[in-house]
Amino acid sequence: MKHITLFFTIFIFIISCKKEKEQTTDLNPLEKVAHAHGFKKWNKVETIKFTFNVDRDTTHFERSWEWNPKKNEVTAIKDGESLTFNRSQILSDEELIADKNFINDVYWLLAPYKLVWDTGLEYDEPTMAKAPISNDSLQKLTITYNSQGGYTPGDAYDFYLDENHEIKEWVYREDNSSSNCMITTWEDYRDYEGLKIATMHQNENGVFKLYFTNIDVTLTKN
Repeated sequence: MKHITLFFTIFIFIISCKKEKEQTTDLNPLEKVAHAHGFKKWNKVETIKFTFNVDRDTTHFERSWEWNPKKNEVTAIKDGESLTFNRSQILSDEELIADKNFINDVYWLLAPYKLVWDTGLEYDEPTMAKAPISNDSLQKLTITYNSQGGYTPGDAYDFYLDENHEIKEWVYREDNSSSNCMITTWEDYRDYEGLKIATMHQNENGVFKLYFTNIDVTLTKN
């Protein structure tokens, strides 16, 4: 009887692993990156708060955000002042500027999710390549936004991924240029209610650092 029970347990484990593997295989390259960073938890997010920081040489800049994605409502907080607006109805120039800043900051925070959220982008199948900062051999996934719509049409990104589809470095190429680029790491990953977020990005010499603090994620209770 014990042998039958053991066999049944092993059988169930094998079936479950096979099912999980099949589900992963069904995902396209963009979805694999999103899910590697906890995307399946996103639909439970009620609010997410974070502070966007940039250190360049001796200067420091920061601004904070509170976002309710279910209501599409955003609050921008900077220098002790706040502005709350709904992204589906931009009513003023001030809100438009705030929305552009929000899109920039949340892209750094949740770029893996933007791969499946955003429309109007194309991607190349990942290939092995040398990462620009670490020189590690990683998977290179390139996406390009079309020239229509959005705040920065025509831009391209090269994502460098490990074997688990986790982003380790990236290259932002304005207007899909090979000369006008920003290259940074993706590091100091932390788990926030199942969302896997890289809290630090820096260039090769560490003179430029973009990082996140005060991250707080609230999930729906149901």
